[in-house]
Amino acid sequence: MIFRKKGGEEGTGQTGTITPETVLEALKNVKDPEIGRPLVELGMIRDVRVCGGQVAFEVQLTTPACPLKATIEQDCRKAVLSIPGVEQVNIEWSSRVPQGRRREQQPVPGVKHIIAVASGKGGVGKSTVAVNLAVALASSGAKAGLLDADIYGPSIPLMLDIQQTPMLVKVRDPETGEDVQRMAAPEKFGLKLMSLGFLADTDTPVIWRGPMVASAVRQMLTETDWGELDYLVVDLPPGTGDAQLSLAQIVPLTGVVIVMTPQDVALTIATKALRMFEHLNTPLLGIVENMATFVCPNCGEESEIFGHTGAGQRAAEEMGVRFLGRIPLDPRIVTDSDAGIPTFIRDPESRPGQAYASIASQVAAEISVQTLTGPRPSRRPADAATGPR
Repeated sequence: MIFRKKGGEEGTGQTGTITPETVLEALKNVKDPEIGRPLVELGMIRDVRVCGGQVAFEVQLTTPACPLKATIEQDCRKAVLSIPGVEQVNIEWSSRVPQGRRREQQPVPGVKHIIAVASGKGGVGKSTVAVNLAVALASSGAKAGLLDADIYGPSIPLMLDIQQTPMLVKVRDPETGEDVQRMAAPEKFGLKLMSLGFLADTDTPVIWRGPMVASAVRQMLTETDWGELDYLVVDLPPGTGDAQLSLAQIVPLTGVVIVMTPQDVALTIATKALRMFEHLNTPLLGIVENMATFVCPNCGEESEIFGHTGAGQRAAEEMGVRFLGRIPLDPRIVTDSDAGIPTFIRDPESRPGQAYASIASQVAAEISVQTLTGPRPSRRPADAATGPR
C-alpha cells in the first residue's frame, strides 16, 4: 500500500535526515488497537527502508484475519508522513500468528491455537458456526483445521460433503525423533479435517460413556497429522455434562466460543456453559448469538421470531467477555449445510457470510489479545459460585 503526501503536506526537503531509526521513532507511539501496545514494541514493524523521500516497511499482523488493519494502516501513514522530507510511504503486509501461552498441558505438535466451539444445549447451530468459523479463518490466509468432537452426532462429513477414510502415514515425532504412524487429515475448502464419521459407520449409533468419548477425542486430536496450523477449531458436543468436562480437561484449549440463541432461557443455559469453562480455567473468547433474526428469502426483511435480540450481548456483558456477533436465521444456511457447502464459501457477501467473516476476525483478534496480554478477567455475576437453580 503506497501513500503520498497531498498538496499542502509537502515536506521540508530535509531528506538527508530520514533514517530507519527516524521512521521507527515516529512509529513508536502507534499502537495495535486491540492489544493496546506499540507496534514497534510488539515487533510488528519490520524491514524499514529509506530512499530519498520514500519510506517502505513491513507490518506483520498477529493474524491474517485482523479486523482493524485499516486503522493500523491509517495510523502508520499519519505517523510516517509527519516526518519532514517524507513524500511517499509504501506499507507491505504479512502476518504471523503468535504461539499460544497455555503450555501446562502437552500441546498438539504444530498447532498454535485450539478453539473450542460449545453450547449449553443442542439445536443452537453450534456445528454450523464451527464449520463456517473454520473456513472463514482459512479463507483469511490462516492455516486452519476442524476437529469434529461431537462423537454422538458427527456432522462434519455431511456439512462438508466429504466421506474419506484417513490413510496412515509415517511422521517424525518432534519429542522422540522417532517415526510414528499418524492419520493423514482429509482436506477440503482449505481445512484439515478429522471426524469419527470418517472412522465409523455413520448409521450405527455411538453408545459410549464419558471416558470412552474423551478417549476417542484424544486419539483423533493427538494421532492425526495436522501439520502446521494457526488455528484448530474443535466442535464439542452440546451440554455441560461429563463428556464436556473430560474434553475440556484433556484438550489444551486456547479458548472457547459459546454459541447461543436469542431467548432469555438460552441466556441462562449459555451462562452455565460459560461458568463451566471458567471453573476449568479455560479462557473465554466470546459469545455468538445464532438465529438472531429470520431473513425472509423473498423480500429480505428481518424478523425477530425468537423475541428481541440481545441475549448474547447481555451474557457477554455480564461475564465480561467479547460479544463476537450475531448470525441471522437464513434458510440458505440450512440448504447450504445439507448440500455440503458452507454458507461462507457459497456466498461470502451474503448477510450470513459477512457475519461469519466478522466473527472469525473477532475470534482471531481476541486470541491475539489474550496471547500477548493474558486472558481477560471475567466479571462474574454475584451468584456465579452457585449459578441459577
